[in-house]
Amino acid sequence: MAEVSLRGVSKSFGDTEAVSELSLDIADGEFVVLLGPTGAGKTTTLRLIAGLERPEAGSILIGGRDVTRVEPASRDTAFVFQQYSLYPHLTVFENLAFPLRSPARRMSEAAVKARVAEVAKLVRIDHKLENRATRLSGGEMQRVAIGRALVRRPAIYLMDEPLSSLDAKLRADLRLELKRIQAELGSTMLYVTHDQIEAMTMADRIGILSEGRLVQIGTPREIYTAPANLHVAARLGRPAINLLPVGLLPDAAAPAGAATIGARTEHIAIGKVNGAVASGAANGRVEWIEHLGDQNHLHVAVAGHKLVTLVDAATELRPGDGVSLQLKNPLYFDAAGARL
Repeated sequence: MAEVSLRGVSKSFGDTEAVSELSLDIADGEFVVLLGPTGAGKTTTLRLIAGLERPEAGSILIGGRDVTRVEPASRDTAFVFQQYSLYPHLTVFENLAFPLRSPARRMSEAAVKARVAEVAKLVRIDHKLENRATRLSGGEMQRVAIGRALVRRPAIYLMDEPLSSLDAKLRADLRLELKRIQAELGSTMLYVTHDQIEAMTMADRIGILSEGRLVQIGTPREIYTAPANLHVAARLGRPAINLLPVGLLPDAAAPAGAATIGARTEHIAIGKVNGAVASGAANGRVEWIEHLGDQNHLHVAVAGHKLVTLVDAATELRPGDGVSLQLKNPLYFDAAGARL
C-alpha cells in the first residue's frame, strides 16, 4: 500500500469545471470517503487518480512517485465501479483470477489459485467459486467485484459508490464487510458516495466536495460537530440540520454577526404545553410525527418555519399539540454561510 497526494489538481469538461484546485493527502492504510451530491466531482477525482482522465493543472503522486502523466496500467491502482462489471460468461473463480493472469504479472497457476482462494474467503464468496456470474445475487456479484480488486494488492483501492445499486439490507451488510476487509488488510482506500451513513460509518476521514472543490476534510465527528459552513453542515445528520433565522427561538447566546442558526436534535430542548401557541406558553405546534420504530421524527411549525427533531418512540406528543422549544448550544453561521 502507499500514500496518495493530489496537489492543486484541476479538470474541466468544456465549460464545466469538474475538479478545481483539489489538494488532498491520503495516508498509507487510511480509509478516506469523499462525500457530496451528484456533480460534486467525486467520480472525476477517482478517475484522475486512476489515470482514466488527465488533469489540466496540478500533480498526482502515489507512493511518492509522480504519476500525473503515467498510463493507467502503470499506476498500481484498482477501481471498483458502481456497476458490477463482471464477465458474465466466466465463473466466480475465473472473474477473480482474471487480473492475476495478465502477462505483466507472470504468476504461476498455483499462486493464482492460492490468491483467489484467500480473497474469496475474505469476501465470503468461496462457496460460489464454480458458479457463473449470471447466477449470483446482487450482493454476491458486488462481493466478486470487490474481490477482483483485492486480488491485485494495489497501492490504493478506488471505489465509486460500489454499494449504491443494492437494497438497504445488503448495503448495511456490505458496509460492515468492506470496513472489516480494509482493517484486516491495512489497505489504502478512497471511496466516494452521496450516502452520509456510508461516510460516517466507514471513513477514517471524510472530505466534503462541492462543485469540484474540497470544502472541508476531517474525522466524521469533526465534520458533524464543527462544519466549516452551511453546505458541510447540511451533508451530515438525520434528520437534516434545521437552519433557522436568529431570533426565531429563545437564545441569548447568538454571537454578533450570526444570521442563521443550525439546530440538530441534540441542540433542541422540547416540552409539551397544555395551551394554545398564541398564548405565549408554547412557541411551536406539532404538525406530523413519522414513526420509525425505535424513534420518531417530530415535525414542528414555528412562526411559519418548519423544524424536524427526534423524539422517543414512547412520546405522548400528538399532531396539534403545542410545544415549547429552546436551543442548547447550537451552531451559528454568518450571512455568507461560514460557521462562527
